[in-house]
Amino acid sequence: MTRLRLGLALLALLAAGALAAPAVAAWLGVDPELPDLLALQAAPSAAHPLGTDELGRDILVRLLLGARVSLAVGLAAALASTAIGLAAGLLAAWRGGWVDAALMRLADGLLALPSLPLLVLLAAMDPAAIGLPRGGAAADVLRIVLILALFGWVGVARLARAAALSVLARDHVRAARALGVSEARLLRRHVAPALAAPLTVAGSLAVAGAILAESTLSFLGLGIQPPAASWGNMLANAQTLVFSAPLAALWPGLAIALAVAGAMLVADGLREAQR
Repeated sequence: MTRLRLGLALLALLAAGALAAPAVAAWLGVDPELPDLLALQAAPSAAHPLGTDELGRDILVRLLLGARVSLAVGLAAALASTAIGLAAGLLAAWRGGWVDAALMRLADGLLALPSLPLLVLLAAMDPAAIGLPRGGAAADVLRIVLILALFGWVGVARLARAAALSVLARDHVRAARALGVSEARLLRRHVAPALAAPLTVAGSLAVAGAILAESTLSFLGLGIQPPAASWGNMLANAQTLVFSAPLAALWPGLAIALAVAGAMLVADGLREAQR
């Protein structure tokens, strides 16, 4: 349980910082998207606790705003991929036959594809070509969440299918079917509780993977677009400042590491609690 509490504490700290971003910006009197040519690469001070970036923007405020993006993408992508995977896995286990075969072959096909090149390819597409709105951080977040959910459901579907098949094969479930209990009641009363524990672990791991994927895409210039703040694009912008202003790259990298570590610790803690 120590790992679970530590992981939850890390994520809660990042979430609190994300919620406090507007208040911190107002307290410091800075605009996180407005360049300040008189404060380029400033060292940490009372006016800028973590210094400024290559355009004179406050790093602390942009870091907190980046937490909003990364945590939102991680949570939304994990929920979407878990929901899709749960539906696919339950359908495959419940219907069986050609439905099971078709869904699992689709899952095998997606697993065989190289995920990162495909993510990069889809992220580089014109949003209008796939029916999504152009421009704005909200549109970028929606696009990335949909792309990550498109590939992230496979592992959850396999996990849900295996757990559902195990439960449906038990004697008490067979007896309930013989007594005429409806399939909806069987899934709700017997299968769903058995899936809750493994899916919470899978969901926690999915949050960590989504945060890393969003940071990677933003670092490559295919995710959240400037001037909106994202840990990935902050790292990309700090590439040229590694020697002149190394803290500009340190803070977003540390934030990514803490967020991923928090999600992984939650997953490990949940796994330990289930033993």
